Amino acid sequence: MEEEAGKKEAIVNEEKIVREEIYTKVVRAGKRTYFFDVKATRKEDYYLTITESKKRLGKEGKVFYEKHKIFLYKEDFEKFTEGLKDAVSYIGNGREEIRTEVKQAADETKQEAGELSTAEFTDVEFDDLGKK
Repeated sequence: MEEEAGKKEAIVNEEKIVREEIYTKVVRAGKRTYFFDVKATRKEDYYLTITESKKRLGKEGKVFYEKHKIFLYKEDFEKFTEGLKDAVSYIGNGREEIRTEVKQAADETKQEAGELSTAEFTDVEFDDLGKK
């Protein structure tokens, strides 16, 4: 009985491993290592886990790895990629260029808001204020 249960568990674990471990990319960067793992849900939808691993010395001089994970689902890939590109561009191209773009976008938003508020209040009739 135990043998059969062990075999079933092993098969389930093998299926789980096959299902979850689709692709892995390891990037070593100085004292950190990044793991980009493509995994699948039970419904075969793919998602990405990004793990940062740092080697640390604990109490009594024992080595351990501190890990931080981000789970990124495919419906968020585009927004995440856009945000990452913007942040990298900000760092690479300098802050002034990005500030100009942000200021222009803010000015456009203010202008649109100003146009809407003026249009909304142009046809107010004051005769209606005193009526109950």
